[in-house]
Amino acid sequence: MAVGPSYSFTVRLEIVNRPGMLGRVMTAIGDMGGSVGAIDIVKAGTKRVVRDVTVYALDIAHKKRILERLREIEGVEVVSVSDRVFLAHLGGKITIEPRMRIKTRDDLSLVYTPGVGRVSMAIKEEREKVFKLTIKRNTVAIVTDGSAVLGLGDIGPEAALPVMEGKAMLFKEFGGVDAFPICLSTKDPREIVEIVERISTPFGGVNLEDISAPRCFEIEEALSRRLDIPVFHDDQHGTAVVVLAALINALKVVGKELSSIRVVVSGVGAAGIATTRLLLRAGVGEIIGVDRKGIIHRGRRDLTPVKEWYAEHTNREGLRGGLDRAVAGADVFIGLSAPAILKPEWVKRMKDGAIVFALANPEPEIMPEEVPENVRVVGTGRSDYPNQINNVLCFPGFFRGLLDCRARGVNDEMKLAAASAIAGVVKDDELNEEYIIPSVFDRRVARAVAASVIRAAQETGMARREVALERG
Repeated sequence: MAVGPSYSFTVRLEIVNRPGMLGRVMTAIGDMGGSVGAIDIVKAGTKRVVRDVTVYALDIAHKKRILERLREIEGVEVVSVSDRVFLAHLGGKITIEPRMRIKTRDDLSLVYTPGVGRVSMAIKEEREKVFKLTIKRNTVAIVTDGSAVLGLGDIGPEAALPVMEGKAMLFKEFGGVDAFPICLSTKDPREIVEIVERISTPFGGVNLEDISAPRCFEIEEALSRRLDIPVFHDDQHGTAVVVLAALINALKVVGKELSSIRVVVSGVGAAGIATTRLLLRAGVGEIIGVDRKGIIHRGRRDLTPVKEWYAEHTNREGLRGGLDRAVAGADVFIGLSAPAILKPEWVKRMKDGAIVFALANPEPEIMPEEVPENVRVVGTGRSDYPNQINNVLCFPGFFRGLLDCRARGVNDEMKLAAASAIAGVVKDDELNEEYIIPSVFDRRVARAVAASVIRAAQETGMARREVALERG
Protein backbone atom coordinates (compact mmCIF):
# COMPACT_ATOMS: atom_id res chain seq x y z
CA MET A 1 0.00 0.00 0.00
CA ALA A 2 1.35 3.42 -0.95
CA VAL A 3 1.33 6.58 1.13
CA GLY A 4 -1.24 9.14 0.03
CA PRO A 5 -3.33 12.18 0.90
CA SER A 6 -5.92 10.23 2.91
CA TYR A 7 -3.46 10.08 5.82
CA SER A 8 -1.50 13.25 5.15
CA PHE A 9 -0.79 15.82 7.83
CA THR A 10 0.96 19.16 8.21
CA VAL A 11 3.43 19.39 11.05
CA ARG A 12 4.71 22.75 12.26
CA LEU A 13 8.35 22.47 13.29
CA GLU A 14 10.56 24.96 15.08
CA ILE A 15 14.06 24.15 13.87
CA VAL A 16 17.44 25.45 15.02
CA ASN A 17 18.74 27.66 12.19
CA ARG A 18 21.95 25.98 11.19
CA PRO A 19 23.08 24.20 8.01
CA GLY A 20 21.82 20.65 7.49
CA MET A 21 18.90 20.74 9.93
CA LEU A 22 16.17 20.67 7.28
CA GLY A 23 17.99 17.79 5.61
CA ARG A 24 17.92 15.85 8.89
CA VAL A 25 14.16 16.35 9.08
CA MET A 26 13.64 15.15 5.49
CA THR A 27 15.88 12.14 6.04
CA ALA A 28 14.03 11.17 9.21
CA ILE A 29 10.67 11.28 7.42
CA GLY A 30 12.05 9.24 4.50
CA ASP A 31 13.66 6.67 6.79
CA MET A 32 10.27 6.12 8.43
CA GLY A 33 8.62 5.48 5.04
CA GLY A 34 6.86 8.83 4.78
CA SER A 35 6.78 11.14 1.79
CA VAL A 36 7.26 14.92 1.93
CA GLY A 37 4.96 17.32 0.12
CA ALA A 38 4.96 21.10 0.53
CA ILE A 39 7.48 22.87 2.78
CA ASP A 40 6.61 26.43 3.84
CA ILE A 41 8.47 28.94 5.99
CA VAL A 42 6.16 30.42 8.63
CA LYS A 43 8.74 32.52 10.45
CA ALA A 44 12.49 32.93 10.00
CA GLY A 45 14.87 34.25 12.64
CA THR A 46 18.62 34.23 13.15
CA LYS A 47 18.43 31.43 15.69
CA ARG A 48 15.34 29.41 14.75
CA VAL A 49 13.11 28.81 11.70
CA VAL A 50 9.46 27.76 11.90
CA ARG A 51 8.35 25.58 8.97
CA ASP A 52 5.13 23.81 7.98
CA VAL A 53 5.94 20.44 6.44
CA THR A 54 3.27 18.35 4.69
CA VAL A 55 3.83 14.60 5.14
CA TYR A 56 2.08 11.64 3.47
CA ALA A 57 1.65 8.51 5.59
CA LEU A 58 0.13 5.04 5.25
CA ASP A 59 -2.27 5.21 8.19
CA ILE A 60 -2.74 6.70 11.66
CA ALA A 61 -0.17 4.38 13.27
CA HIS A 62 2.39 5.29 10.61
CA LYS A 63 1.72 8.98 11.21
CA LYS A 64 2.39 8.54 14.93
CA ARG A 65 5.70 6.77 14.24
CA ILE A 66 6.86 9.58 11.97
CA LEU A 67 6.00 12.20 14.60
CA GLU A 68 7.81 10.24 17.30
CA ARG A 69 10.90 10.15 15.11
CA LEU A 70 10.73 13.92 14.47
CA ARG A 71 10.48 14.58 18.22
CA GLU A 72 13.72 12.64 18.72
CA ILE A 73 15.77 14.98 16.52
CA GLU A 74 17.91 17.34 18.58
CA GLY A 75 17.21 20.95 17.67
CA VAL A 76 13.71 20.22 16.32
CA GLU A 77 10.50 20.95 18.21
CA VAL A 78 7.07 19.75 17.04
CA VAL A 79 4.86 22.79 17.62
CA SER A 80 1.56 21.48 16.24
CA VAL A 81 0.08 18.83 13.95
CA SER A 82 -2.90 19.30 11.62
CA ASP A 83 -4.72 16.43 9.91
CA ARG A 84 -5.30 17.63 6.34
CA VAL A 85 -8.37 15.42 5.86
CA PHE A 86 -10.12 16.92 8.89
CA LEU A 87 -9.10 20.43 7.86
CA ALA A 88 -10.76 19.85 4.48
CA HIS A 89 -14.02 18.99 6.25
CA LEU A 90 -14.17 21.89 8.71
CA GLY A 91 -17.58 23.53 8.41
CA GLY A 92 -18.65 21.03 5.76
CA LYS A 93 -17.56 20.81 2.12
CA ILE A 94 -20.51 22.36 0.29
CA THR A 95 -22.46 25.63 0.39
CA ILE A 96 -25.56 27.14 -1.24
CA GLU A 97 -25.03 30.35 -3.13
CA PRO A 98 -27.50 32.64 -4.97
CA ARG A 99 -27.26 32.85 -8.77
CA MET A 100 -27.72 36.62 -8.65
CA ARG A 101 -26.85 39.29 -6.13
CA ILE A 102 -29.46 41.37 -4.29
CA LYS A 103 -28.06 44.91 -4.26
CA THR A 104 -31.08 47.15 -4.88
CA ARG A 105 -34.82 47.37 -4.27
CA ASP A 106 -35.34 46.41 -7.89
CA ASP A 107 -33.35 43.20 -7.34
CA LEU A 108 -35.44 42.37 -4.29
CA SER A 109 -38.67 42.96 -6.20
CA LEU A 110 -37.52 40.61 -8.97
CA VAL A 111 -36.47 37.64 -6.84
CA TYR A 112 -38.92 38.02 -3.96
CA THR A 113 -42.12 39.91 -3.34
CA PRO A 114 -43.94 41.15 -5.33
CA GLY A 115 -42.36 39.71 -8.48
CA VAL A 116 -42.03 36.12 -7.24
CA GLY A 117 -45.81 35.91 -6.88
CA ARG A 118 -46.23 36.03 -10.66
CA VAL A 119 -43.85 33.08 -11.03
CA SER A 120 -45.69 31.08 -8.37
CA MET A 121 -49.01 31.64 -10.11
CA ALA A 122 -47.52 30.64 -13.46
CA ILE A 123 -46.43 27.32 -11.94
CA LYS A 124 -49.84 26.87 -10.31
CA GLU A 125 -51.49 27.25 -13.72
CA GLU A 126 -48.98 25.00 -15.49
CA ARG A 127 -47.20 22.59 -13.14
CA GLU A 128 -44.50 21.61 -15.66
CA LYS A 129 -43.08 25.13 -15.46
CA VAL A 130 -41.56 24.17 -12.10
CA PHE A 131 -38.75 22.50 -14.09
CA LYS A 132 -38.01 25.71 -15.95
CA LEU A 133 -38.45 28.33 -13.23
CA THR A 134 -36.99 26.69 -10.09
CA ILE A 135 -33.99 24.70 -8.89
CA LYS A 136 -35.86 21.50 -9.72
CA ARG A 137 -34.37 21.54 -13.22
CA ASN A 138 -30.85 20.89 -11.88
CA THR A 139 -31.13 19.54 -8.33
CA VAL A 140 -30.79 16.00 -7.02
CA ALA A 141 -31.47 14.62 -3.54
CA ILE A 142 -28.76 12.29 -2.21
CA VAL A 143 -30.71 10.10 0.20
CA THR A 144 -29.19 7.75 2.76
CA ASP A 145 -29.96 6.21 6.12
CA GLY A 146 -26.28 5.58 6.87
CA SER A 147 -26.76 1.81 7.03
CA ALA A 148 -24.08 0.71 4.51
CA VAL A 149 -21.54 3.52 4.16
CA LEU A 150 -18.45 2.74 2.08
CA GLY A 151 -16.68 -0.13 3.85
CA LEU A 152 -17.66 1.24 7.25
CA GLY A 153 -21.07 -0.43 7.56
CA ASP A 154 -23.99 0.89 9.61
CA ILE A 155 -22.56 4.12 11.02
CA GLY A 156 -25.74 6.21 11.14
CA PRO A 157 -26.97 9.34 9.33
CA GLU A 158 -24.70 11.86 11.07
CA ALA A 159 -21.53 9.93 10.29
CA ALA A 160 -22.75 9.40 6.73
CA LEU A 161 -23.10 13.15 6.11
CA PRO A 162 -19.43 13.82 5.19
CA VAL A 163 -19.64 11.08 2.56
CA MET A 164 -22.85 12.52 1.11
CA GLU A 165 -21.25 15.97 1.02
CA GLY A 166 -18.39 14.45 -0.96
CA LYS A 167 -20.88 12.89 -3.34
CA ALA A 168 -22.52 16.29 -3.83
CA MET A 169 -19.12 17.76 -4.72
CA LEU A 170 -18.59 15.09 -7.37
CA PHE A 171 -22.03 15.74 -8.86
CA LYS A 172 -21.18 19.42 -9.21
CA GLU A 173 -17.58 19.06 -10.32
CA PHE A 174 -18.10 16.44 -13.02
CA GLY A 175 -21.74 16.87 -14.03
CA GLY A 176 -22.64 20.45 -13.14
CA VAL A 177 -25.49 19.03 -11.04
CA ASP A 178 -26.58 20.64 -7.77
CA ALA A 179 -27.03 17.87 -5.22
CA PHE A 180 -28.02 18.04 -1.57
CA PRO A 181 -27.49 15.41 1.18
CA ILE A 182 -30.63 14.04 2.85
CA CYS A 183 -29.51 11.86 5.77
CA LEU A 184 -32.51 10.20 7.40
CA SER A 185 -32.71 9.09 11.02
CA THR A 186 -34.81 6.02 10.24
CA LYS A 187 -34.10 2.62 8.72
CA ASP A 188 -37.74 1.71 8.18
CA PRO A 189 -38.21 1.30 4.40
CA ARG A 190 -41.80 2.53 4.54
CA GLU A 191 -40.82 5.65 6.44
CA ILE A 192 -37.94 6.35 4.05
CA VAL A 193 -40.22 6.02 1.04
CA GLU A 194 -42.85 8.29 2.58
CA ILE A 195 -40.34 10.95 3.62
CA VAL A 196 -38.63 11.06 0.23
CA GLU A 197 -41.97 11.18 -1.55
CA ARG A 198 -43.13 14.11 0.58
CA ILE A 199 -39.92 16.15 0.16
CA SER A 200 -39.44 15.37 -3.54
CA THR A 201 -40.94 18.62 -4.89
CA PRO A 202 -37.67 20.64 -5.16
CA PHE A 203 -35.74 17.79 -6.79
CA GLY A 204 -35.42 16.67 -10.39
CA GLY A 205 -34.06 13.28 -9.36
CA VAL A 206 -33.24 11.07 -6.37
CA ASN A 207 -29.90 9.33 -5.86
CA LEU A 208 -30.15 6.62 -3.21
CA GLU A 209 -26.84 6.03 -1.50
CA ASP A 210 -25.34 3.64 1.05
CA ILE A 211 -28.59 1.89 2.03
CA SER A 212 -28.14 -1.73 3.01
CA ALA A 213 -29.57 -4.69 1.10
CA PRO A 214 -32.20 -6.03 0.76
CA ARG A 215 -33.99 -2.89 2.00
CA CYS A 216 -32.48 -0.82 -0.81
CA PHE A 217 -34.36 -2.89 -3.43
CA GLU A 218 -37.72 -2.31 -1.75
CA ILE A 219 -37.05 1.41 -1.31
CA GLU A 220 -35.94 1.96 -4.89
CA GLU A 221 -38.83 0.01 -6.38
CA ALA A 222 -41.43 1.84 -4.24
CA LEU A 223 -40.03 5.29 -4.99
CA SER A 224 -39.77 4.53 -8.70
CA ARG A 225 -43.49 3.68 -8.71
CA ARG A 226 -44.58 6.71 -6.68
CA LEU A 227 -42.42 9.50 -8.10
CA ASP A 228 -42.50 11.06 -11.56
CA ILE A 229 -38.77 11.83 -11.39
CA PRO A 230 -35.90 9.34 -11.85
CA VAL A 231 -34.71 7.29 -8.87
CA PHE A 232 -31.22 5.80 -9.13
CA HIS A 233 -29.45 3.70 -6.50
CA ASP A 234 -25.81 4.37 -7.33
CA ASP A 235 -24.42 1.49 -5.27
CA GLN A 236 -26.41 -0.83 -7.53
CA HIS A 237 -26.68 0.74 -10.94
CA GLY A 238 -23.66 3.02 -11.00
CA THR A 239 -21.48 0.06 -10.11
CA ALA A 240 -23.15 -2.12 -12.73
CA VAL A 241 -22.71 0.47 -15.49
CA VAL A 242 -19.02 1.06 -14.81
CA VAL A 243 -18.25 -2.66 -14.46
CA LEU A 244 -19.95 -3.36 -17.79
CA ALA A 245 -18.01 -0.51 -19.42
CA ALA A 246 -14.71 -1.92 -18.16
CA LEU A 247 -15.68 -5.43 -19.22
CA ILE A 248 -16.58 -4.32 -22.76
CA ASN A 249 -13.08 -2.95 -23.27
CA ALA A 250 -11.26 -5.69 -21.36
CA LEU A 251 -12.86 -8.28 -23.65
CA LYS A 252 -11.56 -6.37 -26.67
CA VAL A 253 -8.06 -6.61 -25.21
CA VAL A 254 -8.26 -10.39 -24.65
CA GLY A 255 -10.24 -11.14 -27.82
CA LYS A 256 -13.38 -12.62 -26.28
CA GLU A 257 -17.13 -11.94 -26.69
CA LEU A 258 -19.76 -11.25 -24.03
CA SER A 259 -21.89 -14.14 -25.20
CA SER A 260 -19.11 -16.72 -24.85
CA ILE A 261 -17.69 -15.93 -21.41
CA ARG A 262 -18.32 -17.28 -17.95
CA VAL A 263 -18.30 -14.65 -15.21
CA VAL A 264 -17.94 -15.21 -11.47
CA VAL A 265 -19.51 -12.54 -9.26
CA SER A 266 -18.23 -12.63 -5.69
CA GLY A 267 -20.64 -10.77 -3.42
CA VAL A 268 -24.37 -11.07 -4.10
CA GLY A 269 -25.51 -7.91 -2.36
CA ALA A 270 -27.00 -4.82 -3.95
CA ALA A 271 -24.06 -4.15 -6.28
CA GLY A 272 -23.58 -7.81 -7.17
CA ILE A 273 -27.23 -8.38 -8.04
CA ALA A 274 -27.53 -5.18 -10.10
CA THR A 275 -24.28 -5.96 -11.93
CA THR A 276 -25.48 -9.47 -12.69
CA ARG A 277 -28.80 -8.20 -14.03
CA LEU A 278 -27.11 -5.69 -16.32
CA LEU A 279 -24.51 -8.20 -17.55
CA LEU A 280 -27.29 -10.66 -18.41
CA ARG A 281 -29.17 -7.89 -20.18
CA ALA A 282 -25.99 -7.06 -22.12
CA GLY A 283 -25.71 -10.68 -23.30
CA VAL A 284 -23.15 -12.34 -21.02
CA GLY A 285 -23.23 -16.09 -21.59
CA GLU A 286 -23.03 -17.49 -18.06
CA ILE A 287 -22.75 -16.05 -14.54
CA ILE A 288 -21.94 -17.83 -11.29
CA GLY A 289 -22.71 -15.92 -8.09
CA VAL A 290 -20.95 -16.60 -4.80
CA ASP A 291 -21.95 -15.31 -1.38
CA ARG A 292 -20.59 -16.01 2.11
CA LYS A 293 -22.08 -19.52 2.07
CA GLY A 294 -20.83 -20.48 -1.37
CA ILE A 295 -22.16 -20.71 -4.91
CA ILE A 296 -25.78 -19.61 -5.46
CA HIS A 297 -27.75 -22.53 -6.92
CA ARG A 298 -31.37 -23.65 -7.10
CA GLY A 299 -30.95 -26.32 -4.45
CA ARG A 300 -30.07 -23.95 -1.61
CA ARG A 301 -32.77 -23.54 1.02
CA ASP A 302 -31.38 -20.42 2.69
CA LEU A 303 -31.97 -17.95 -0.15
CA THR A 304 -33.82 -14.65 0.20
CA PRO A 305 -36.39 -13.81 -2.50
CA VAL A 306 -33.80 -11.71 -4.34
CA LYS A 307 -31.28 -14.54 -4.25
CA GLU A 308 -33.96 -16.98 -5.39
CA TRP A 309 -34.30 -14.80 -8.50
CA TYR A 310 -30.53 -14.97 -8.81
CA ALA A 311 -30.52 -18.75 -8.65
CA GLU A 312 -33.21 -18.96 -11.33
CA HIS A 313 -31.31 -16.77 -13.79
CA THR A 314 -27.69 -17.89 -13.30
CA ASN A 315 -25.60 -21.03 -12.86
CA ARG A 316 -27.38 -23.11 -15.51
CA GLU A 317 -25.17 -26.12 -14.79
CA GLY A 318 -26.09 -26.15 -11.08
CA LEU A 319 -22.50 -25.78 -9.92
CA ARG A 320 -21.99 -26.16 -6.15
CA GLY A 321 -19.15 -25.41 -3.76
CA GLY A 322 -17.13 -22.38 -2.78
CA LEU A 323 -15.32 -19.58 -4.56
CA ASP A 324 -12.41 -21.86 -5.47
CA ARG A 325 -14.80 -24.13 -7.39
CA ALA A 326 -16.57 -21.20 -9.05
CA VAL A 327 -13.46 -19.57 -10.54
CA ALA A 328 -12.07 -22.77 -12.00
CA GLY A 329 -12.47 -22.42 -15.78
CA ALA A 330 -13.98 -18.92 -15.55
CA ASP A 331 -13.08 -16.09 -17.92
CA VAL A 332 -13.89 -13.21 -15.62
CA PHE A 333 -13.88 -12.58 -11.87
CA ILE A 334 -15.83 -9.62 -10.51
CA GLY A 335 -15.27 -9.00 -6.82
CA LEU A 336 -17.83 -6.93 -4.92
CA SER A 337 -17.26 -8.59 -1.60
CA ALA A 338 -14.39 -8.65 0.90
CA PRO A 339 -10.61 -8.21 1.05
CA ALA A 340 -8.08 -10.96 0.33
CA ILE A 341 -10.58 -13.77 -0.33
CA LEU A 342 -9.33 -14.74 -3.81
CA LYS A 343 -6.25 -16.98 -3.67
CA PRO A 344 -3.63 -16.84 -6.46
CA GLU A 345 -3.68 -20.64 -6.79
CA TRP A 346 -7.42 -20.48 -7.54
CA VAL A 347 -6.89 -17.79 -10.16
CA LYS A 348 -4.37 -20.05 -11.92
CA ARG A 349 -7.30 -22.34 -12.74
CA MET A 350 -9.11 -19.59 -14.63
CA LYS A 351 -8.87 -19.63 -18.43
CA ASP A 352 -5.98 -18.03 -20.28
CA GLY A 353 -6.59 -14.36 -20.96
CA ALA A 354 -8.53 -14.09 -17.71
CA ILE A 355 -9.94 -10.79 -16.44
CA VAL A 356 -9.98 -9.93 -12.72
CA PHE A 357 -11.94 -6.98 -11.36
CA ALA A 358 -11.20 -6.96 -7.62
CA LEU A 359 -13.33 -4.04 -6.42
CA ALA A 360 -13.47 -4.38 -2.63
CA ASN A 361 -12.16 -1.19 -1.01
CA PRO A 362 -9.73 -0.26 0.37
CA GLU A 363 -8.21 -3.74 0.14
CA PRO A 364 -9.29 -5.74 -2.93
CA GLU A 365 -10.14 -9.43 -3.09
CA ILE A 366 -6.64 -9.99 -4.49
CA MET A 367 -3.83 -7.48 -4.92
CA PRO A 368 -2.85 -6.85 -8.57
CA GLU A 369 0.75 -7.93 -7.93
CA GLU A 370 -0.50 -11.32 -6.72
CA VAL A 371 -2.37 -12.38 -9.87
CA PRO A 372 -0.74 -15.17 -11.90
CA GLU A 373 0.33 -14.96 -15.55
CA ASN A 374 -2.91 -16.33 -17.03
CA VAL A 375 -4.60 -13.03 -16.04
CA ARG A 376 -4.20 -10.34 -18.71
CA VAL A 377 -6.37 -7.54 -17.33
CA VAL A 378 -6.75 -6.43 -13.70
CA GLY A 379 -9.02 -3.66 -12.41
CA THR A 380 -9.60 -2.40 -8.88
CA GLY A 381 -11.51 0.40 -7.18
CA ARG A 382 -8.26 2.05 -6.11
CA SER A 383 -6.61 5.11 -7.57
CA ASP A 384 -3.06 3.83 -7.02
CA TYR A 385 -3.37 1.06 -9.62
CA PRO A 386 -4.26 1.14 -13.32
CA ASN A 387 -7.87 0.56 -14.41
CA GLN A 388 -9.71 2.20 -11.54
CA ILE A 389 -13.36 1.13 -11.79
CA ASN A 390 -15.12 3.98 -10.02
CA ASN A 391 -18.79 5.02 -9.94
CA VAL A 392 -17.86 8.66 -10.50
CA LEU A 393 -17.48 7.69 -14.16
CA CYS A 394 -21.23 7.13 -14.26
CA PHE A 395 -23.49 9.08 -11.90
CA PRO A 396 -22.59 12.75 -12.68
CA GLY A 397 -23.13 12.32 -16.42
CA PHE A 398 -26.06 9.95 -15.91
CA PHE A 399 -27.99 12.52 -13.86
CA ARG A 400 -26.89 15.32 -16.18
CA GLY A 401 -28.66 13.47 -18.97
CA LEU A 402 -31.71 12.62 -16.86
CA LEU A 403 -32.18 16.24 -15.81
CA ASP A 404 -31.57 17.72 -19.24
CA CYS A 405 -34.31 15.63 -20.85
CA ARG A 406 -36.53 15.72 -17.73
CA ALA A 407 -36.70 11.96 -17.61
CA ARG A 408 -39.62 10.26 -15.88
CA GLY A 409 -37.49 7.38 -14.66
CA VAL A 410 -34.54 5.09 -15.32
CA ASN A 411 -34.48 1.98 -17.51
CA ASP A 412 -31.99 -0.66 -18.66
CA GLU A 413 -31.60 0.99 -22.06
CA MET A 414 -30.14 4.06 -20.36
CA LYS A 415 -27.72 1.97 -18.29
CA LEU A 416 -26.54 -0.02 -21.31
CA ALA A 417 -26.09 3.20 -23.28
CA ALA A 418 -24.11 4.77 -20.45
CA ALA A 419 -21.80 1.75 -20.21
CA SER A 420 -21.19 1.85 -23.94
CA ALA A 421 -20.48 5.59 -23.77
CA ILE A 422 -17.90 5.19 -20.98
CA ALA A 423 -16.19 2.36 -22.85
CA GLY A 424 -16.23 4.39 -26.06
CA VAL A 425 -14.19 7.23 -24.56
CA VAL A 426 -11.18 4.88 -24.79
CA LYS A 427 -10.52 4.45 -28.50
CA ASP A 428 -9.53 1.07 -29.92
CA ASP A 429 -6.01 2.23 -30.77
CA GLU A 430 -5.53 3.34 -27.14
CA LEU A 431 -6.73 0.13 -25.51
CA ASN A 432 -4.25 -2.02 -23.63
CA GLU A 433 -4.07 -4.15 -20.49
CA GLU A 434 -3.56 -1.10 -18.26
CA TYR A 435 -5.98 1.27 -19.99
CA ILE A 436 -9.44 -0.23 -20.41
CA ILE A 437 -11.43 2.56 -18.79
CA PRO A 438 -11.02 6.35 -18.82
CA SER A 439 -9.72 8.37 -15.90
CA VAL A 440 -12.27 9.79 -13.48
CA PHE A 441 -10.79 13.20 -14.39
CA ASP A 442 -11.46 12.79 -18.11
CA ARG A 443 -14.01 15.53 -18.78
CA ARG A 444 -15.25 13.76 -21.91
CA VAL A 445 -16.86 11.01 -19.85
CA ALA A 446 -19.73 12.94 -18.25
CA ARG A 447 -20.61 14.59 -21.57
CA ALA A 448 -20.63 11.24 -23.37
CA VAL A 449 -22.72 9.56 -20.67
CA ALA A 450 -25.22 12.44 -20.56
CA ALA A 451 -25.71 12.36 -24.33
CA SER A 452 -26.16 8.58 -24.34
CA VAL A 453 -28.73 8.72 -21.52
CA ILE A 454 -30.69 11.47 -23.28
CA ARG A 455 -30.71 9.52 -26.53
CA ALA A 456 -31.89 6.33 -24.79
CA ALA A 457 -34.56 8.24 -22.85
CA GLN A 458 -35.90 9.82 -26.03
CA GLU A 459 -35.87 6.52 -27.92
CA THR A 460 -37.74 4.70 -25.13
CA GLY A 461 -40.30 7.44 -24.44
CA MET A 462 -38.94 8.34 -21.01
CA ALA A 463 -38.00 11.94 -21.87
CA ARG A 464 -40.40 14.81 -21.25
CA ARG A 465 -38.18 17.25 -23.13
CA GLU A 466 -36.59 16.83 -26.54
CA VAL A 467 -32.89 17.64 -26.59
CA ALA A 468 -31.01 18.15 -29.85
CA LEU A 469 -28.01 15.82 -29.96
CA GLU A 470 -25.08 15.56 -32.32
CA ARG A 471 -25.19 12.52 -34.53
CA GLY A 472 -22.65 9.80 -34.07
